[in-house]
Amino acid sequence: MADSDSVRVTPATVDDVDPVTDLWIALAEGQRAHGSTLLAEGNRGAVREWVARSVVTGELLVARDDDDPVGFVGFGLDHGGYERDRTRGVVSNLFVVPERRERGIGADLLDAAERALREAGAETVALEALAANGRAREFYAERGYEPHRVELTKSLATEDGRGDGGDGAGEDDGRRD
Repeated sequence: MADSDSVRVTPATVDDVDPVTDLWIALAEGQRAHGSTLLAEGNRGAVREWVARSVVTGELLVARDDDDPVGFVGFGLDHGGYERDRTRGVVSNLFVVPERRERGIGADLLDAAERALREAGAETVALEALAANGRAREFYAERGYEPHRVELTKSLATEDGRGDGGDGAGEDDGRRD
């Protein structure tokens, strides 16, 4: 964790829009190895808009080594339109460049986002991690996050909807004849 001492977590500025967008592209490219279907470059414009909007709303923090961004985290209160029994904050897109991981920077970013959410009135925090990204799930579990929802997906790439092209022999396909 000693490396986090040389890194400052600060609110993102207009000068961070392009560098953080580039970091998000790296995040999206890395998440493909864990099953993400997001296209990295294909979302550059949308992500740039999100970063710019988050700079204005104050919902983006950047980890800096000197002036160079080495990570970021987005966050905000959940305004999903549903009434809840407590105010929920959402953490999104936590990323630290690979060569700077395991040094406390991600924990510093997450702690700062949680503080900002608490100050904004959040009573609970939600975030997502890809099921196949064990490293991320372990990181969040170590910080007190517990599974709350499970998203299930199914490929419709083949006519039978199995996605694997197989005949399903020996598998329980869920149908009851």
